[in-house]
Amino acid sequence: MLVFVTGATGFVGSAVVQELIEAGHRVLGLARSDAGAKSLAAAGAEVHRGDLEDLESLRSGAAKSDGLVHTAFNHDFSRFEANCAMDRRAIETLGEVLAGSQRPLIVTSGTGIITPGRVATEDDLPPSNPSFPRVSEQTADAVAARGVRASVVRLPQVHDPEKQGLVSYAIAIARQKGVSAFVGDGLNRWPAVHRLDAAHLYRLALEKGDAGARYHAVAEEGVPVREIAEAIGRGLKVPVVSKSPEEAAEHFGFLGFFVGLDCPASSALTEERLGWRPTAQPGLLEDLEHARDFEA
Repeated sequence: MLVFVTGATGFVGSAVVQELIEAGHRVLGLARSDAGAKSLAAAGAEVHRGDLEDLESLRSGAAKSDGLVHTAFNHDFSRFEANCAMDRRAIETLGEVLAGSQRPLIVTSGTGIITPGRVATEDDLPPSNPSFPRVSEQTADAVAARGVRASVVRLPQVHDPEKQGLVSYAIAIARQKGVSAFVGDGLNRWPAVHRLDAAHLYRLALEKGDAGARYHAVAEEGVPVREIAEAIGRGLKVPVVSKSPEEAAEHFGFLGFFVGLDCPASSALTEERLGWRPTAQPGLLEDLEHARDFEA
């Protein structure tokens, strides 16, 4: 299968590219820079120049492919609403090309706000929240209704020693502020997965996924945020403190919205439906003990 991968040079996407190639697929990777194109070629992928704002490049890449994996997203949170709109247009454009073909399209979402306070499952629909601009799942549903074999992979905190999802932002804030903080008692939980396990799930969803399905790339259902803050404190050698909900916004900035969330998630249905099993990759806290961010 020739698979078009957006975000192919990114943290998750580059692992997906390697997973697909090792499984015998050909990869057409979207690259917006010469450096990205060089890294894709070195990984054994074919290069397709363009970016998420170049809708014609998305159309031509999709037209050449037998399936698509959409991992690209601009994580500049100062432009979050605009970046969410860009993501929606990209998914709509890819879906237009695939309509009626039964070629698979895997769209990326997150577990964070599905069911705050209880364990989210794959059968939980995304909440109807007009104030939250990211609508990747809702857009995937819309293109699925037009005959596209679209499914969704929901990501928790994706980690290795290089990056740890939102935790990497928390490390930067702790370095800047001189303290590593959590909110309240810090017992709220964030789910997590190693990026190699996440990449394996993308391949299984591409090969075996059902239209309209949602899959959870969750290896750890919920790591207490206080334990994450303590690991950051050890790594940076700074004090660990609690912040009230009222103090969180000022201390954490954009991260204040997320850092107090209790958002555990299960992957039991994903494991049952696709046969995915997270392997013995290090857990989030173990990777934090060796995080390269602490070396800066």
